[in-house]
Amino acid sequence: MPLEETLDAFSRLIEEGKVRVIGASNYSADRLAEALKVSRENNLPRYETLQPDYNLIDRADYEKELEPLIRKENLGVINYYSLASGFLSGKYRSENDLAKSSARGGAVKKYLNPRGMKILTALDDVASSHHAKPAQVALAWLMARPGITAPIASATSVEQLHELVGAAKLELSSDEIAQLTAASD
Repeated sequence: MPLEETLDAFSRLIEEGKVRVIGASNYSADRLAEALKVSRENNLPRYETLQPDYNLIDRADYEKELEPLIRKENLGVINYYSLASGFLSGKYRSENDLAKSSARGGAVKKYLNPRGMKILTALDDVASSHHAKPAQVALAWLMARPGITAPIASATSVEQLHELVGAAKLELSSDEIAQLTAASD
C-alpha cells in the first residue's frame, strides 16, 4: 500500500474525530523515514509513535537504525516483547523450564545460550540489590532508555501485573544501567 494513500486515510480518520494520532508498528528505519517524508511533503499527519520489538536481549535492530531516527524526529516508542516472551523474567533458565508455558516455551529456547545466561545473571544481581524481580529490572532498564515512552509487557495474573507495575518505582543507577547494557552487548 503506498504511504500517501495510507496517511491520507489516517488524515480522514483524524478529521472525523475517530483517531487523535497515528503510530506505526514494525517499520524499518527506511520505511519510517519515508513515511515521515511523505507526511511533510503532502501535509499529511505523521506517525507520532513506533512500536518495535525491543528489550535487553533484542537490541541491535532498534538501536542501530531506528533509535537515531526516533530521537531525531521526536517520536514516542511503545516497544513490545519487553520481557522477550518472558525470558527476562528469569522464569526460563534451562530446557526443562520451557515446559512451564506451552505458548512461550518454544519462543524463548533461542535465548538459552551463554549471552542469555549472562543477561539473566546481571538481572539477578541488580534485582537482588533492589529486592526486586528480574522482570522489574528489565522493564526499569527500558524505561531508563532515551526515547522509550512505555514498554509493553503482558501479565497472565493479577499477581504478575502488580509485580510488573513495581518496575515504575524502580530507579536504576547509571552503574546498574551500564552493567545490564554491557551484559547484553
